[in-house]
Amino acid sequence: MTNQKRWWTLASTFGAAFSVAIAQPPATVIDSLDLSAIPAGTIHRFWLTLGEDTFQEPIKVPLLVAKGLADGPTLGIVAAIHGNELNGIAAIQRLFEGLDPQLLRGVIIAVPGANRLALELNQRTFPDGVDINRVFPGKARGDESAQFAHRFYRGVVPHLDVLLDLHTASFGRENTFYVRADLENDTLAQLARLQAPDIILHSTGKPSAGQAGNGLTLREAAADDGVIGLTMELGNPQVYQEAMVERGLAGLQRALAWLDMLPAAPALPADHQPVYCRRSYWLYTDAGGLLEVYPPLGARLEAGELIARLRNPFGDVIREYFAPEAGVVIGKSSNPAGSNGARILHLGRLATE
Repeated sequence: MTNQKRWWTLASTFGAAFSVAIAQPPATVIDSLDLSAIPAGTIHRFWLTLGEDTFQEPIKVPLLVAKGLADGPTLGIVAAIHGNELNGIAAIQRLFEGLDPQLLRGVIIAVPGANRLALELNQRTFPDGVDINRVFPGKARGDESAQFAHRFYRGVVPHLDVLLDLHTASFGRENTFYVRADLENDTLAQLARLQAPDIILHSTGKPSAGQAGNGLTLREAAADDGVIGLTMELGNPQVYQEAMVERGLAGLQRALAWLDMLPAAPALPADHQPVYCRRSYWLYTDAGGLLEVYPPLGARLEAGELIARLRNPFGDVIREYFAPEAGVVIGKSSNPAGSNGARILHLGRLATE
């Protein structure tokens, strides 16, 4: 045997040793979800069909459904409405790994990967370039993204009493763990606190930036149909962040316990004091260049504090940016390169000020 053949044989052997196939429980393909057909005290996996691709193959999204022995609320947990928001997927998976449906009261419907096509493309938006979270509840005879949003919405939301919508920052940005909720609703205010986030932002469901056009966010559309919900922003895009996943998991478990759906959950951290904000907004550059953003995530800012500098390609400072008012850094840009109108940071106005 030549050295080359010996090397390929050895490499092949090692490659086989590192790959072990593990049996997977089956998932049923469905066109609609019938909760009455699911036996109590069980967990089921489904592929919910929401359309067809170019080759007339079904476009399916994964559902995990747990039905308890006793009646109770139906909680929906959705992750990856944007295809680059992955931490929520892992949080859902871990929740179901440790879930005993015999102890559950009510139903959990979880979607660990809502924007399936965007996930496959490693991008935020639907393949037609549209932000799905700006077009809910969608349109039955709309364009690609509108039809997908319509079918997803009709397939999931009518079953729910409460919605937890899991997100992250987008490409080129970083987020704290923060929660958006309508704090005028006592139930949502308590569910928000139970997530133990860094920041709790009062929000009725409108996006922090970008135009919703003729549609709404998932949470906003659901609220119009009587389904209360909150948005959990779990860190950064296109990565699994262990700390964020674990914090998200603990928050989901506390929410289930408080809704009297599970008997127990991790306790709130004894020293946890979230920052409350009544509103927030993004600050943007007014020139192109290479951006340096200075305050760390979660930092408290004073009015007039230096927050960023913009340099030209030669290294000269061409702009300095200052906080327009006191507040807290909810999120920030992590991408130095940008034209005018690039994001600098997401500033939260403190509720006490």
